[in-house]
Amino acid sequence: MTTRVEKARAAYADHDVLHDVDLEIGAGERVSVLGPSGSGKSTLLRVIAGLHPLRSGRVVIDGEDVTRRAPESRGIGLVPQEGALFPHLDVAANIGYGIRGLRLRSAHRDARVRDLADVVGLGDLVRRRPHELSGGQRQRVAVARALAHEPRLVLMDEPFSALDAGLRQQVRDDVAQILRDRGVGVALITHDQEEALSLGDRVAVLRAGRIVQVGTPRDVYTAPADAWTARFLGEALILPAHAHGDRATCGLGDIALSAPARGAVSIVLRPEQIRLHAADGHAGSGEVTRIRYFGHDALVDLRLDAGTDLTVRVGPDIDVAPGERAAVSVRGAAAPLPPE
Repeated sequence: MTTRVEKARAAYADHDVLHDVDLEIGAGERVSVLGPSGSGKSTLLRVIAGLHPLRSGRVVIDGEDVTRRAPESRGIGLVPQEGALFPHLDVAANIGYGIRGLRLRSAHRDARVRDLADVVGLGDLVRRRPHELSGGQRQRVAVARALAHEPRLVLMDEPFSALDAGLRQQVRDDVAQILRDRGVGVALITHDQEEALSLGDRVAVLRAGRIVQVGTPRDVYTAPADAWTARFLGEALILPAHAHGDRATCGLGDIALSAPARGAVSIVLRPEQIRLHAADGHAGSGEVTRIRYFGHDALVDLRLDAGTDLTVRVGPDIDVAPGERAAVSVRGAAAPLPPE
């Protein structure tokens, strides 16, 4: 089952929010829609769900135009922010609410609720109310409820944003596995770059109501469409350079390019591509200005003698300190972009 959004334009009053957006979500595919606050991510989700009207364009699910269909007849499951569970209903009743409208006998309905509770790992907690559950457990209930009517597509709107950092990764990995096992297509709305890259088979980057790039996580990270996308997807060093085929000359010397280019360009390097060495007096030497330690790794900021500021990602064993000198070299190829 494929879902397509075609030339979608949407607005609130006289303010346009989406501008000719095209997006496809394949059967069983997970697509992360990534963008900053105000970019139109939630509006796009609401358009697909049928909760917000289109000014023009259409939504097609499995070859059928559903643009004017009511939300409940689109075969879509929705996991909103923070779960949005009914506080007066227990886990079983919250999951069962997603089955309303289906012509099932009571025994069959109860069996489906039990099955879904087991699928999300809450089979022993079906009589608890939402306030008796942890944040991660409440999100699992929301996922089970979204799956209850066997949707063709599940839409997830910032579903892990309310969880603390330690819990967030475990819950999102568990939820991703549940949805993968069920073979359901997923559109994940998020502003979290790590979440988008780690969960999506493809990533659609949304900026000011327009999709600026769609590709695999690796593609959008290593070959961003422009400088804004490069910076939004993570730490990025963007340098002016002169390209001559598959190499370019810049403030760090002669650098390999991931795609051929000629003339004035900008090049993108990620912190993990830059290696730190003892100072050697070459063009890539400078002073360490700051160190940010994260336990598993660290980011070292340098100001090169040529005046360029850059960030290097290193392991936890750091052998330099602020104020000391160091040199850098580049590993791998830089992505060429139009000059800034």
